[in-house]
Amino acid sequence: MNTTTKNHWRSKLHDIIYEADTPAGKLFDLVLFIAIIASIILVMLESIDSFDKKYHNFLNISEWIITILFSIEYIARIITVKKPLKYIFSFYGIVDFLSTIPKYISLLFGGIHALAALRALRLLRIFRILKLARYLGASNMLISALRASRAKILVFLFAVLILCVICGTLMYLIEGEESGFSSIPVSVYWCIVTLTTVGFGDIAPVTPLGQFLAALIMIMGYGIIAVPTGIVSAEYSTQGTKKHPNPNTKVSLNSKSCENCLAESHSDKADYCYNCGEKLHI
Repeated sequence: MNTTTKNHWRSKLHDIIYEADTPAGKLFDLVLFIAIIASIILVMLESIDSFDKKYHNFLNISEWIITILFSIEYIARIITVKKPLKYIFSFYGIVDFLSTIPKYISLLFGGIHALAALRALRLLRIFRILKLARYLGASNMLISALRASRAKILVFLFAVLILCVICGTLMYLIEGEESGFSSIPVSVYWCIVTLTTVGFGDIAPVTPLGQFLAALIMIMGYGIIAVPTGIVSAEYSTQGTKKHPNPNTKVSLNSKSCENCLAESHSDKADYCYNCGEKLHI
């Protein structure tokens, strides 16, 4: 096989795996999507002992079929890119590896049932199939808002912690061990559970004064929960006013994927990768 034929074959396989605009690419993504959903269902069914005992062979064979399918896909992704290590050590490359390897490890060592939970990582691959990563850029503004407001949130959380310690100590003095408040740490735990409106009910005040203090803590809980939301929302609005559209950015994006650096979401008319300059396949 000469170099030209090899490159043509690899480019064609790359288009099927990494592109979703072609009929073959759409079919590939559809099959992969069904396999991922089926795999997640199998993982959940295996966790049910009664179901696993009854249909263990079926579940095992089905999982092996899906694992082999994902293994072939993983190898194909490696051989169709110019820099395999770039994919292998990328986020999705690591996810693909971790979600495929548990079945092989169980074959070699056996009894490592806990590793089966790693197969649930396959659900993350839906982001790539549905091309949801292009919309994650909108989350950058939220991340910036969280970073900008982290000092205010940390001060707020520290104040809440002090409030919980004070109220927990008061509740320990009011109720005592006979009501379940056996120590100050236990009372602080109760205060945190009450303030966050979780209310497990494992400890409850019985005296009128203790119930009155508990009622105040519950009322404060509603206001306290809203404070971090207000801080982040205000900062988010501020971040939004700072954003200006880039005139050089194309609004219409397709699923072209760079064979060299794996960058995605290029503009419709792009001939070269915006990240590394590699020529894109049409």
